[in-house]
Parts: sequence; C-alpha cells; structure tokens
Amino acid sequence: MPELPEVETIRRQLAPLVEGRTLRLRIDDPRWCAPLAPAEVAAAVDGRRVERLGRRGKYLVFELSDDVCLLGHLRMTGTLLYDPPEGERYARVRFDLDDGHHLLFCDPRRFGTGELAVGADALERFFASRLGVEPLGPEFTGERLRALARGRRAPIKAFLLDQTKVAGVGNIYADEALFRARIHPLRPAGALKRAQLDALRDAVVATLEAGIGAGGSTIDDYRHPDGVQGSFQNEFLVHLRRGEPCTACGTEVVKFVAAGRGTYACERCQPRPRPRAARR
Repeated sequence: MPELPEVETIRRQLAPLVEGRTLRLRIDDPRWCAPLAPAEVAAAVDGRRVERLGRRGKYLVFELSDDVCLLGHLRMTGTLLYDPPEGERYARVRFDLDDGHHLLFCDPRRFGTGELAVGADALERFFASRLGVEPLGPEFTGERLRALARGRRAPIKAFLLDQTKVAGVGNIYADEALFRARIHPLRPAGALKRAQLDALRDAVVATLEAGIGAGGSTIDDYRHPDGVQGSFQNEFLVHLRRGEPCTACGTEVVKFVAAGRGTYACERCQPRPRPRAARR
C-alpha cells in the first residue's frame, strides 16, 4: 500500500536521523534481499556512511559512501520504524546506526525488498528499467504526460498504475487524482484530450502533495518512523467512499474494478465512457 507520499514522508522524517551516520545491517529474513545472500548485502553496507537518504518513485535510496546504494521497497505492508519498543512484530531487517539508535524494517506480508546498486551507472540502469517520470519533478509536464499517453488504449487508471510510465502513483492516489481531474478511470489514456491530460497532470501533483502534507494514508499497516499513523485517509474525496455522497455533486460514489484494482469514482463528475460499438 505505501505509495509515493508515504515513502516520501518516511524519507523526510528519517533523513536528519540517518544522514552522516554509519550503518550495520542485520537481515533476519533472506527473502528480503533474494537472490543476493544476506551476508553479501551486509558486507557491502556495513561500516559505510549514509551520505544521503533519497527517494525515487516508491523506492527509498540509502546513498552510502564509496558509491554504494541500498534500495528499499516497502511493497504492500512494509514500514521503517526508528527505535521502536522491544517486541515489535514482523521485523525482517535491522539497521544499527553508530550513534546507538536503530531502524527496523517491519513487514507483515513479507513482500518488501532490498537491493544493491554499486556505482552511478548501475543505479541509473536499475531505475531506467523499472521507473518512468518522477511526478514531483520538473520533467513531469502536461506535454510529457501527453507524449506518454499517446496511442495508449489501456484505461487511464491502468496507465497511472504503470510504474514505467509515472513513478510512485498507486491505487489510492490514482483514484483521487482522476476525481480531481474529472476523468473516469476506464477512459482510454490515448483518447484523452489535451486539456484533460493537462488537468490530470496538475491533479496528480496536487494529490501527491496533499498526501505528503497529511503524512500519507494509513489504511492497514503504514506508520511513520515514530509509529504515528498518517491522516490523508481522512481527506479522501472518493477512495473507499462507496455509497457515500460525492463531495462535489452529491451523487453516490461507486466502486468497480479497473486495472485489476478496486476503484472508486463519481460517475456524474467523471462520466463513464460509452462502450465501443461492435463491428459487423
């Protein structure tokens, strides 16, 4: 579940606590770094200084001394906790800092991953094969979004969830952005007009920034590093609001499946596309 706002919230809170510190890594669940062996990953990280804690899409990037990067992805239920109480459940990885503090990577469903990239070229290749444009960066413009969507027959919801197109947007923020842009999730991406894609670009940015401002969304397991829950779920306009009145027009919010995900929309504010006539 953690998407860009949740990962960015974690990054902002942890950066001043870990940057400048040296790390030691204890990997209790080998699945976290497979196919690399835990000892191999620990050997590459131990004793290195955290030069910067960055983010790319939904990845946390520990930029370490000697051009080594440790890349963490929270997947569905992962979170990083700073000095949590003893007995914290679902801990898979422990980061020990040289100032006596520590982080725990906790992940009930064990889908989160850790990977290594050694050298700038390796890091660039890693992200180039997995991630598209960064939506909070200057390169995410209406023109760029139009170029990405051109000729795409997939529903716009599926397009937004494709991390190779736009990095970091997941189910929650796609629903919220499409509502703000007044675009139905099932509309083909390539059929959207220029004004619609410009509105969607602005809606994606506004939605992600609102999510960050609220510290992310806590629906299941997501927490801040200090254990506090996010609050953006209290500001949802359509997501998880099936059967409730639309905040704009009062029409009942509906739920359906798009891109294999539970999807929410107001079909008055976001008119459903007409089915294409069958060819004879």
